[in-house]
Amino acid sequence: MAAMAKTDTSDGLSAQEREAVKQRAKELRAQEKAGKNRAAGEKAVLEAISALEPEDKSLAEGLHAVVSEVAPELVPKTYYGMPGYANDEGKIVVFIQPARKFGTRYATIGFEDRAHLDDGDLWPVGFAVRTWTPTVQAKVTELVSAAVR
Repeated sequence: MAAMAKTDTSDGLSAQEREAVKQRAKELRAQEKAGKNRAAGEKAVLEAISALEPEDKSLAEGLHAVVSEVAPELVPKTYYGMPGYANDEGKIVVFIQPARKFGTRYATIGFEDRAHLDDGDLWPVGFAVRTWTPTVQAKVTELVSAAVR
């Protein structure tokens, strides 16, 4: 993987971060127009997945399949250009951050504070994923199921 060039600006954001903020503003405008339209969200997420690099794409497709199966009440929507899934209030519960988006060596499946994963005073909410395997699928299925209980 090529080294990332230093791209900080005076506002402290890298070029990738600035692009993500712009994408998020565009998403919010589109989501405002669409309301809670599941079809519009599904279309946006599938378009985001199709634009990913092959390694990230297979992970995003796996997450999409799991969420569709075990948490159909979550509404697909993009989140800073990344595939995400929101509760009935429109708040993201789970999302995938592709590795290539920020030049990291692994993708991350993340859970926001709305996910019901609480376990005492410390619990994981971000999971590094390099390959979608049956073991990964089983663990993600368990986590998504718990997140929406």
